[in-house]
Amino acid sequence: MVRANMDSDLVKYTGGCHCGAVRYEVWAPAVLNVIDCNCSICVKKQGRHFIVPLNQFKLLKGHDSLKTYSFNTHMAKHNFCITCGIHPFYIPRSNPDGYGVILSSLDDVTLKKVKMEKFDGKNWESAMQKNSHISGYSKPGKK
Repeated sequence: MVRANMDSDLVKYTGGCHCGAVRYEVWAPAVLNVIDCNCSICVKKQGRHFIVPLNQFKLLKGHDSLKTYSFNTHMAKHNFCITCGIHPFYIPRSNPDGYGVILSSLDDVTLKKVKMEKFDGKNWESAMQKNSHISGYSKPGKK
């Protein structure tokens, strides 16, 4: 991991899919607020993720290697590699103005700290009311 410019407390992380067809970089806090959601898809894909604003995420390669899956409200856009099937990031329903980056898709880095936050995605509407701060994660300057 590499420190961002002097006036920022963001750290650059890199990651991607298993086969290497999809690569990205993301600027996020050194202490990641990771959401551990129990919704149907997060449970199946073990999708513990952190959310960043759109402008803090850059797809380096693999646009043509990505397919998108959506279901139910079709607000969330789950991206996966067409070669290896790994889900490195997605557009969350809670934060359509940001990316949900799957923690396990990061390259081997030493994280300073991960703060795990439980989210009851099985009861999404009431969980968002109780956890309204999550919608701020995709706003620049929010952690």
